[in-house]
Amino acid sequence: MATTYLEKEQPNADPNHVAASTLAEQEKKRDSSGYAHDDDATVVVVDDGKTTIPKGTYDPVYEAKARVLNDAIQDIGMGWYQWQLFIVVGFGWASDNMWPITTSLILPAIVKEYPTKYPPMLTLAQNIGLLAGALFWGFGCDIFGRRQAFNLTLGVTAVWGLIAAGSPSFAAAGVFAAFWSFGVGGNLPVDSAVFLEFLPGSHQYLLTVLSLDWALAQVIANLIAWPLLGHKTCSSDEATAGTCTRSKNFGWRYFVIAMGGITLLMFVTRFLFFTIYESPKYLMGKGKDEEAVQIVHEVARRNGKTSNLTLDDLKACEPPNYVAPTSAADTLKRELQNVNLDHVKEVFKTKKLAYSTTLIILVWALIGLGYPLYNAFLPSIMSSKSFSGEQVSVARTYRDTLIIATMGVPGALVGALFSEIPGIGRKGILSASCILTGVFLYVSTVANSSNAFLGYNCAYNFFSSIMYAVLYAYTPELFSTANRGTGNALTASANRIFGIMAPLIMAFGNRDSSVPVYISGALFIVGGLLVILMPFESRGKAAL
Repeated sequence: MATTYLEKEQPNADPNHVAASTLAEQEKKRDSSGYAHDDDATVVVVDDGKTTIPKGTYDPVYEAKARVLNDAIQDIGMGWYQWQLFIVVGFGWASDNMWPITTSLILPAIVKEYPTKYPPMLTLAQNIGLLAGALFWGFGCDIFGRRQAFNLTLGVTAVWGLIAAGSPSFAAAGVFAAFWSFGVGGNLPVDSAVFLEFLPGSHQYLLTVLSLDWALAQVIANLIAWPLLGHKTCSSDEATAGTCTRSKNFGWRYFVIAMGGITLLMFVTRFLFFTIYESPKYLMGKGKDEEAVQIVHEVARRNGKTSNLTLDDLKACEPPNYVAPTSAADTLKRELQNVNLDHVKEVFKTKKLAYSTTLIILVWALIGLGYPLYNAFLPSIMSSKSFSGEQVSVARTYRDTLIIATMGVPGALVGALFSEIPGIGRKGILSASCILTGVFLYVSTVANSSNAFLGYNCAYNFFSSIMYAVLYAYTPELFSTANRGTGNALTASANRIFGIMAPLIMAFGNRDSSVPVYISGALFIVGGLLVILMPFESRGKAAL
């Protein structure tokens, strides 16, 4: 099966250089990797359009090996291992939405028990934790691997979530929220990398389907919150009179225990009942070709199949005297050497790649401010909204929040469907859903009844769920395996940094004003317009 992909590489050769020969001559010289070789064996890059990132963007040896591994995974197909992985990776998607929703749902109840001048500081603490988690786990999984991060993120979240239920003060609740969010912040950067790197190119649409877990988590959280927070929370009169005691306001504590318990079950399922293998492409990027081949064969065995991949197939991609970018023998020295900006530089390596990376970071940043600025404070907005004298009870507030949450489920499915339609693809549906999310936020400001306000917010959540479903799939496809964790970390960090601004705006602004809605709507619309400018469409193409 071995084929020589890179016979020789000229010193200082530009990997984007295409030799001045005719296309016919290049086709004669092209081998099964898609790379061509001219007469003096210089690498000639001929893009075949089968991958999201064009050939020649990264190191040619890495690209050739990545294509060999892509072919091996595709030959194995979607089997038992990937379907099991699909389930446990979904836990990460669920956690990513469930815990920020938890913070927004418990905020009114905590403030009644522990009055404070700046309630949004709880959300600020959460967003700081999310940012720290995105940075640590996102960059870290490109250094110390995917396996450890994959299991630990849920474990950290569960432990601190359970501890938070005993918070003796508002400040303590904020600290614990930051700690549980440190775990939550790593879920999507790590989990999307793990899943994508074991996924056959023909099934990459499942990244979008995973957002069904994200939407279901929101429904489950609101379903549990309705009876606990709706009926075991102090009334506004008790809070005003200063008689809201812990015993009268235990609903939010029960709720946090429930969320922590669910997350603990997800962690135990991952850790005890599923064996996660290190990503073959991650190992290959570290120069551990033999281990990469072994894992491909193990995945094939788990799927009841065999693989023809050999170590020679990967070694054939290397030119003479090639030195793989392996780390030093000493573990500590190796890890210290790996902590540098090389991964960051790679995602900006060419003008087109830098343009793509910058745009997707901006999109994540705008959404990072727009989404929490409105959605995280939705219960407060709904409870303070008055339509022709209508009074909205606490129980009614959480009931309506549950109804809004259910619209995320069909939204995730629609996103998965439309992102695979030719002519629409990831970019088309992402741009449209982002703009429509902003539009319905604007429309909600003219609602003349509580039912109309509920309806507009249902539409908002439907389109925002489509947006997130596609965005979570599209983003990791824009980066190579060697730098996917770093790319995910950069986008997630931008999202969290701008998310930190949201509670600050709300803390020092008028929370009863419609201004946050106008700001949010504008941010979503601008984000949707930026998506149109993205240079890469990943539909139907394998990730490197």
